[in-house]
Amino acid sequence: MEFSHPLARGAKVWPLKNRDGAEQHLLVILTTLVLDPKSERYRPKMVDRLSRAALEFIAESPDLAGFSLINRFRDW
Repeated sequence: MEFSHPLARGAKVWPLKNRDGAEQHLLVILTTLVLDPKSERYRPKMVDRLSRAALEFIAESPDLAGFSLINRFRDW
């Protein structure tokens, strides 16, 4: 099952290794939303909506440890 949401531009599950060698999986979500609360363009309702959808997805997938939201890189 893949994560899909209108505010997400992409998502991928990344494996993480703990210091003790155990492996967990992290859902990394790429978005164009501004994630900095200090920015004028930050929209808390939209970020919360995407975060809630990610939490619901994680609840259905017991092998996922958590999620991370990231912005896409821009070339200046």
